[in-house]
Amino acid sequence: MKSEAKSELFRELPSVDELLRTPQISALVQSHGNAAAAEAVRAVLARLRSEVNSGTLDGTGLRLAINGIADAVETQVLRATSFSLRPVINATGVILHTNLGRAPLAESVISHIHETATRYSNLEFEIEAGERGKRDVHVDRLFRKLLGETKTPAGISTIVVNNNAAAVLLALNTLAEGGEVIVSRGELVEIGGSFRIPDVMGKSHAILREVGTTNRTRVSDYEKAINERTRLLLRVHRSNFEITGFTEQPSLSALVDLARKKNLPLMEDLGSGALVNLQAFGIQGEQSVLDSLRAGVDLVTYSGDKLLGGPQAGMLSGRSDLIARMRGNSLFRALRVDKLTYAALEATLLAYVRLDDQAIPALKMMSLKKEDIDARATKIVEALRRDSSARNLEANTIDGESMVGGGAAPSSVLPTRLLALTHTNLSADELASRLRNADPPIVSRVADGRVLLDLRTVFPNEDGLIVEVLRRIV
Repeated sequence: MKSEAKSELFRELPSVDELLRTPQISALVQSHGNAAAAEAVRAVLARLRSEVNSGTLDGTGLRLAINGIADAVETQVLRATSFSLRPVINATGVILHTNLGRAPLAESVISHIHETATRYSNLEFEIEAGERGKRDVHVDRLFRKLLGETKTPAGISTIVVNNNAAAVLLALNTLAEGGEVIVSRGELVEIGGSFRIPDVMGKSHAILREVGTTNRTRVSDYEKAINERTRLLLRVHRSNFEITGFTEQPSLSALVDLARKKNLPLMEDLGSGALVNLQAFGIQGEQSVLDSLRAGVDLVTYSGDKLLGGPQAGMLSGRSDLIARMRGNSLFRALRVDKLTYAALEATLLAYVRLDDQAIPALKMMSLKKEDIDARATKIVEALRRDSSARNLEANTIDGESMVGGGAAPSSVLPTRLLALTHTNLSADELASRLRNADPPIVSRVADGRVLLDLRTVFPNEDGLIVEVLRRIV
């Protein structure tokens, strides 16, 4: 489009003041304020200028857009003044989906958070003694119940920080600042957001001492590297990848024996950190926190919002004397969590203490049977086939696999039944986009030219919403 023609089109655009005086937008000024309405008007006009300038909007299209500009401004105002963080329906089949908030919380957790958040609490107050207390006692008592059976004669304590990376940072800084930490080259992992174990170690002011090779490390490699500057032996659980083939890794018991022999603490970064045996759910290769402590590991770090099924948090469980040292580190205060996290974690742990795994949504999703998922998917298919408005949509159920996610159990999958969708006039990507932009948004997978919905990660009361959204968007 020639610049002269663009100039003519730009002159057709109304001014901000002119639009603010129109009846529909004046109503928006009354309901949302002049600043919000004016900002929305400017945003809509900027989009129109950009489309004219790029040549995607001609004269006819611009005039149509101007006729509907009040509706566009109203949409912009509502979008700008509504919550950005909102619920979505996770139909990906990835239970601990990092981008979708990882583990959903139980109803009992939400109730305890509400009660704690809307009133005063005894967060750091000893009621019986009438004096200041410690905030971590509320969960440490429950961790002691869950992790009590170990080989550690000094007893087990647990403290909480804001995530597992913070837990690793605090532990390394407390136990090994200025000294060396020995770790296998095959365990120098990178976790989400490009955070790497060597980087965290550098921030802790501990010195990394790599041993072995990427695929093979022996206990003798650790022993040869130990010197007068060694402060800690570190084992990092390869939870988000696996090395297969010509590999070797020292057993946990061998590392425990070496640590005892050399009078050094052994720390294990479990990452996900399950509190139950996941083999009962068909998930292999994920040891629990109790497994590590029973084997004689001195300190274990793990996450709260992964296999534990609670809020975002980082736990450090281990020898009480080591935990006491970390509690006294000034970094602990900088990394500590607030009362809402403690409330959520306490309610989650109580479900474990009561042996009520099914109260924890993530564990309940892992335990779902393929037949039950298929029954729900079949009902959705039948509802869509009865609806004439969805006649261009073909829906079927097929076999598939769910994933644990969250960097846990990378080689374990759970058999499931998928809802497979195709549309006569829409590509799979277009259909998936419409699902994402619906209300509520539905996040799906696309494979082999089909949109796939896995109901393992969809709450049963959301099945009807999926049917409603599909009716609207097709």
